[in-house]
Amino acid sequence: MKVVEQIKEPIRQEMELFEQKFHDAMSSKVALLNRITYYIVNRKGKQMRPMFVFLVAKMISKGNVNERTYRGAAVIELIHTATLVHDDVVDDSNRRRGFFSINALWKNKIAVLVGDYLLSKGLLLSIDNGDFDLLKIISVAVREMSEGELLQIEKARRLDITEEVYYEIIRQKTATLIAACCSLGACSVAPESKDVEKMRKFGELIGMAFQVKDDLFDYTDGPIGKPTGIDIKEQKMTLPLIYALNQSDKNQRKWLINSVKRHNKNKKRVREVIAFVKEKGGMEYAESKMFDFQQQALAILEEFEESSYKAALKQMVNYVIQRKK
Repeated sequence: MKVVEQIKEPIRQEMELFEQKFHDAMSSKVALLNRITYYIVNRKGKQMRPMFVFLVAKMISKGNVNERTYRGAAVIELIHTATLVHDDVVDDSNRRRGFFSINALWKNKIAVLVGDYLLSKGLLLSIDNGDFDLLKIISVAVREMSEGELLQIEKARRLDITEEVYYEIIRQKTATLIAACCSLGACSVAPESKDVEKMRKFGELIGMAFQVKDDLFDYTDGPIGKPTGIDIKEQKMTLPLIYALNQSDKNQRKWLINSVKRHNKNKKRVREVIAFVKEKGGMEYAESKMFDFQQQALAILEEFEESSYKAALKQMVNYVIQRKK
């Protein structure tokens, strides 16, 4: 059994019911929209975000979930899907998980409108049911994701990212949505409890570890989800690169920044940058930080009593840093 299937085992029934509810949440009177959302639903990924919602809810409530939990999972998946559709437009990307992206099949204008539609569906699902506490969690995540993306774009122009700024970017860009999943799960079953903030922190730490792992893929050869050196080509300042810069003398820094800024399409130069970052210990440093985030996340889980849901969440934390793509 694949790791993801093992993690899903304690919430299999909830995930099956969720799929139906999620499909219903996307429905529209416009035939074109239904055609596009049907295309999206049939090309879903691993659905890690709803899994976090259900596992956290069941761990905290000793195995119970309610309609709010399902709505929380649906909202997070609607918002996440909206951001992916918009990202493909922004990045001018024609593929998503090996399939054609929405903008590749239906053009940018329709893709942007579909993203807006999914976002509004998510927000209305909370409003119509009076889930204002869940709505606040989601809205904060959407704001932070936008800020993180814009902060990264601003910094990429000058390549002046410090390690602190880097952590802030990945916290907002990546970790905030996983943090929202976990706090949503807790809030759906125990709205006023301290567990809501505890699980938000837990999700944030997993998100940070997840992104550092993604950064490491840029320096790894093998069948992974993205080509080696793609972050360098896109002038993204990742943790291994930031560390290497901090370990460099003036001339090396100049060469490194110049390589990323002006020679990022030169395959030979990109290979030299990758070799230089490895030589400076960038990989080991980033790995050590990733393991720090992992251990902090696992420490939070230890505050809860043993259950199949807690075991699955532990497995999820380990999967995030052991995955091959």
